[in-house]
Amino acid sequence: MSIVAIDNIWVIKLCTKKLKLKTMEIKLKNTYKGTRIIFAETAKRKRTILNQMIEILESYGYQEMMIPVIQLSETFDKKVGEENNNMMYTFTDRGNRNICLAPEYTSIIQQLSNETFKMTKDVKLFYIAECFRGERQQKGRWRQFTQFGVEVINPRKDYSEEMLEISKKLIELVTNNYEVNLDVTRGLDYYKGGKGFEISCPELGAAKQICGGGEYDGGIGFAIGLDRILLI
Repeated sequence: MSIVAIDNIWVIKLCTKKLKLKTMEIKLKNTYKGTRIIFAETAKRKRTILNQMIEILESYGYQEMMIPVIQLSETFDKKVGEENNNMMYTFTDRGNRNICLAPEYTSIIQQLSNETFKMTKDVKLFYIAECFRGERQQKGRWRQFTQFGVEVINPRKDYSEEMLEISKKLIELVTNNYEVNLDVTRGLDYYKGGKGFEISCPELGAAKQICGGGEYDGGIGFAIGLDRILLI
């Protein structure tokens, strides 16, 4: 940083080169491990991709839903699998209620299908929400990450082809180099038969899965890990 005088006005000049980090991430000594502060071009790129994704979903008639990250822990009991359950961030609030930070959102969508939209068919929605899991930190895995989810609640027809078509369009915003597996075992207990589909990008190595979904009681959908596709 330098300070110079121009027409008797003191001007502070910041050395912007110091902020042009390779990944446009800012590290603070007190930043919680597994979380990130993203800045400048990386933040701009994330926002741009999100806006493009929203345009695609709206063109298919999907509406946005905003879901709180603080949830009752019981929402995810016997839903997210043993591994994810062990990684949940849980705590007790002032009313002595068992609370957690949402590790995913399909469990909440299932509640909507059974309650709010119980008598409504073909509810098409998408959401952009933060997920929290106590992952072992490594490239492509964070303890806080953004999930872009797409769901059809109480479908009257088979939306499998539409789910795959939309997911491919979203992935192709960043790459055409991906692989689709239509018969994978999912680690989340609510998928029918424990099966679903995944899209992966080989260039990401061990963290190559960028999209996953399938059919569950009350609906069908998928989610994309937005932070992971930013690595492509």
